[in-house]
Amino acid sequence: MKLLFTLYIALFTCFACAQKKEKSYDAPNGYDFSNPEKFTLSEDLQEISGITFEKGNPDLLFAQQDEEGKLFYFKPGDNTQQSVVFGKKGDYEDLAVTNNFVVMLRSDGSLFTFPLSSIKQETVEAKHWKDLLPKGEYEGLAATDQDSLLYVLCKQCNIDKKTSKTTGYILKIAAGNVRNNGSTFTIDNDAISKKHDLKGKAFRPSALTKNLKTNEWFILSSVNSVLVVTDPQWQIKAAYPLDPKLFNQPEGIAFDKAGNLYISNEAGDPTGNATLLKFSFDENKK
Repeated sequence: MKLLFTLYIALFTCFACAQKKEKSYDAPNGYDFSNPEKFTLSEDLQEISGITFEKGNPDLLFAQQDEEGKLFYFKPGDNTQQSVVFGKKGDYEDLAVTNNFVVMLRSDGSLFTFPLSSIKQETVEAKHWKDLLPKGEYEGLAATDQDSLLYVLCKQCNIDKKTSKTTGYILKIAAGNVRNNGSTFTIDNDAISKKHDLKGKAFRPSALTKNLKTNEWFILSSVNSVLVVTDPQWQIKAAYPLDPKLFNQPEGIAFDKAGNLYISNEAGDPTGNATLLKFSFDENKK
């Protein structure tokens, strides 16, 4: 009887351990989402909402937070950063650096541009581009240098109400001047749902960037806790649920020229800090 009881306890313990086994999270080919290099960000960047590099240069990361009209720049891992004031306080959500100009996105769809060469100043006079986009809430901005295009993605726009689409707009930028030629693209929410349960919610993207090694778009959603990958025509290829222990509030995404992936989180990790996660690219990783 003692032997049977002991075996029962052992089996029950093994079952309980199996039940408690941590969930594993898949990642795009070349990346391991379980083992990032983690940088704690300064107090000034606790509300970090967007990140980017210039031409993928990993030595200088550009960032902004969603309360002040400031551009921050620093080398990942450095404890200090420099900044320049470009505008009044506001809800700034993403940024891009393209062809020697900085572009800042405010949540109402307004854009602000100024020369990259001016960031050493304390303040810079930025051009304000408003009414280029329909009324809505915008959080995602990306740029492609070779064709001087900007991609702005709705988080929540009137045009998408009662549809299963998320709309994006393609703008042209030249010498810091932005115009809307009427080009758009859409993200199919139903196609995402087939790969990741949105739990009845609409897809609410918070950032996007292009992987120049694969020509794919990586679209991040903090609300839906997912990373969506599309082909160059915005067709859904994959959707990767994000581990909330690592991605407490992912708001920014960027690649460097080596293909390393960076994702920033607003404050709220177990230490209460904002974080920058670096996922090194390994071409042999499947």
